[in-house]
Amino acid sequence: MECFSMMRISMSLPKKLLADFDEVLKERGYQSRSKGIRDALQDYIVRHQWMNEMEGERIGIITIIYDHHYTGVMENLADIQHSFRNEINMNMHLHMTEKYCMEIVVVNGDISEIRELTDKLMRLKGVEHVKLTTTANGEEFSDPDHEHNHHH
Repeated sequence: MECFSMMRISMSLPKKLLADFDEVLKERGYQSRSKGIRDALQDYIVRHQWMNEMEGERIGIITIIYDHHYTGVMENLADIQHSFRNEINMNMHLHMTEKYCMEIVVVNGDISEIRELTDKLMRLKGVEHVKLTTTANGEEFSDPDHEHNHHH
């Protein structure tokens, strides 16, 4: 017999975040904010588990959005990126608004190192959003029996 507990959680969220979430729930036809929060949490957990199950060499992109006015955030981003210079191939910086900047970091290496880099970036104060997208790094394409019938 499976046992589970229901828990009421009280949390504070920025008004804009809650309004945006409610708008998404409305567009998707949710009748209940609680159901939407449960689904969002489940999706977050599944994505985390999926990321932790990856192994081996990967190539990918880490997208970071941060408040460049937040004291020390740019220095902290640079320090972390320097310590992962073996995994980072390229970095691009974009000015989004007066307040927000985006860093796009191209990574290539062992997924455990890329995961560690991503986790450190996520924990930084002043960082609003971090997303990692990865794929196989192409090593399997070096198979001599693999024919190229397309143009690069």
